[in-house]
Amino acid sequence: MLIVVTRHIIVTIDLILFIIVTFAKIENLKYTNEFVLHVNEGEQAARSLAEKYHLKFERQAIPNQNYFVFRQIITTRRRKRSLDGSDNDLLNELKHDPLIDWVEQQQVKIRVKRNIMFYHPIKSSLPSRFNDPEWDKQWYMHDENEHGRAMNISGAWRLGFTGKNVVVTILDDGIEKDHPDLIQNYEPQASTDINGYDNDPQPRYDPTNENNYDINGNDSDPQPRMTATNDNKHGTRCAGEVAAAANNNICNVGVAYNARIGGIRLLDGEVTDLVESMALSFRPDFIDIYSASWGPDDDGKTVDGPATLAQAAFENGIKYGRQGLGSIYVWASGNGGKDDDNCNCDGYTNSIYTVSISSATENGNIPWYSESCSSTLATTYSSGASDEKQVVSTDLRSQCTENHTGTSASAPMAAGIIALALEANRNLTWRDIQHLIVETAKPKYLNALDWKTNGVGKRVSHAFGFGMMDAAQLVLKAQKWRTVPSQRICHQNDPNIIAKTFKRYERVVIQMYADACINTENEINFLEHVQSKISVKVKYRGNLQIFLTSPMGTNSTLLGRRVEDDSIDGFNNWPFMTVHNWGESPHGLWTLEIVDVENNVIFLNWSLVFYGTQINPSHQLPTTTTSPKFVSTNIHLYPSDELNNNLVRSHSSNLHNSFHTRHREKNRKNKQQNNYYIKHHFYPYNPPSSSPTPPIIDDFYQIEMSNTYRMKPYVAFILILILILNHV
Repeated sequence: MLIVVTRHIIVTIDLILFIIVTFAKIENLKYTNEFVLHVNEGEQAARSLAEKYHLKFERQAIPNQNYFVFRQIITTRRRKRSLDGSDNDLLNELKHDPLIDWVEQQQVKIRVKRNIMFYHPIKSSLPSRFNDPEWDKQWYMHDENEHGRAMNISGAWRLGFTGKNVVVTILDDGIEKDHPDLIQNYEPQASTDINGYDNDPQPRYDPTNENNYDINGNDSDPQPRMTATNDNKHGTRCAGEVAAAANNNICNVGVAYNARIGGIRLLDGEVTDLVESMALSFRPDFIDIYSASWGPDDDGKTVDGPATLAQAAFENGIKYGRQGLGSIYVWASGNGGKDDDNCNCDGYTNSIYTVSISSATENGNIPWYSESCSSTLATTYSSGASDEKQVVSTDLRSQCTENHTGTSASAPMAAGIIALALEANRNLTWRDIQHLIVETAKPKYLNALDWKTNGVGKRVSHAFGFGMMDAAQLVLKAQKWRTVPSQRICHQNDPNIIAKTFKRYERVVIQMYADACINTENEINFLEHVQSKISVKVKYRGNLQIFLTSPMGTNSTLLGRRVEDDSIDGFNNWPFMTVHNWGESPHGLWTLEIVDVENNVIFLNWSLVFYGTQINPSHQLPTTTTSPKFVSTNIHLYPSDELNNNLVRSHSSNLHNSFHTRHREKNRKNKQQNNYYIKHHFYPYNPPSSSPTPPIIDDFYQIEMSNTYRMKPYVAFILILILILNHV
């Protein structure tokens, strides 16, 4: 009887918890009165639908695509609306209309800026060579940086590249376009205000934080909403990093101080899928680089990314942007490190279309806020602990700041470096840029335990990607770059992989043989990005850890433990992405391993998507290049900015070793590394009975055997000698 009563109590508690969670989710949902429809027959048919359903036709949502925006008109017609503002009756009518392929009422999303809030003044004894008062505090741009840890930005300037004629736009809360250090490079054609429906990106200023801003308003000149904490300073700070003017006696020097800078104001109001898509698809024929330092909440429990319209906008930019070369999207990897967040749960940073940028402290360490994941491409400097240096930039009300922080500061720094490369070669495609970053980023001086060498000899880390960006090497290679072959996309599924429940501690290992679409038009022999689309059900999502091993032995941590993530939703075809297999062959056996030491795992499905090329990217003809030129003589640089002989030599002779030699060496290394990895990292699957609690697998560190653990020749000689003597 007691057992029956206990069961009833447990069921009742579960029901109450389910109701609480359900209502909490509903409470977090909010819808606008905007609807987006996909109408294959085009604008004329869309306008007729507006009249039919008493909607106001607004505009085409994304260039070159049949998505159209409608606004619901307030009429006397009564409709049932949900508590969250959704209109289910209207949605059902629209979904059943044969002219409409897809419909969605716009839902408000949570998007956060990726800066860190603390103050630490920068102290520097370096002499100033520009007359900009904050130049001597821009430690990350000085080639005299301690221990040689420089991004070689002034080296790129010495080669004559300063971002001239390259257009960069900051997607954020607006930029102060009349800031004295930005006005010289401000580009109105690269700017708009989506929040206020006009072309002025100026952040909105209020004397207090009392006024709530209405996204549906039509402010003629929206200003940054100024509060005691200057909430809308973020975009202006990012803009100053990229294109603050040089030698004007004001603030700082931008990385690309002759680039054109614009701003798109979208974060000072309700952010929806439509708002994001409008920002991502604004003037792709004119804007070269979009820089974004925001994303879903970095709280260690959110799994979110671009919805239908934003994803379509990315694809539109890649296909049509820059006259077909592809828009370049630079994204901050995220600041959720303190909550064990993983940037592979952020669909913006793990997109193949974005350049995901992480941060390093002034000493080359992993910042406390940094998120480590396999989709990070490269790193730039930013802030660290409260006693470490931060980033200098422009600030609201024509001021300067020494306190720009987080991956928010890293992404625009990378955007500025890419602008230098685009000036060196205007014919670079969006994939050329990613290849260039992979080829020129420097692992040296970046401190992480998980550095490894992939199957073709590339050093890569979950914390730093392929390393610190090197501006001088980037522009040198850009000048002589060979355009990469066209992208191939290969989908791999195995019908023999079936759903299965794995018990706690049971080793979840699924293997798939990939033929890489051989003998088809999508055949891939050289990888760029690899997506693992995974569906699993769990009791506590934060306990999951997921690992992927390529046929060439490279291990990627697709997901580390996220202790704050208590969701029971699991993952539904979520595209975990890794760049760690860059250059490898996809042919062979791929291994997926899932860990949950606390609960059972219901595995549902796994498929692979390979992105890459059929032929070696280095086999193509060079693009048109721009010859090096000298910078203006009024820009004075340090003597140590002189490029050494190795830097100015042709990149092809210095940076390309024999592929086959590296491949053979890596196969040998992988045998050691993989044995060590399996032995030490998958111990928790089958713990001894005497072990009460298995050790927790680290979130992303996969320890690699270093040279210090390999047998030295003299040790081998001594061992052989001992064996001979014993035998005698």
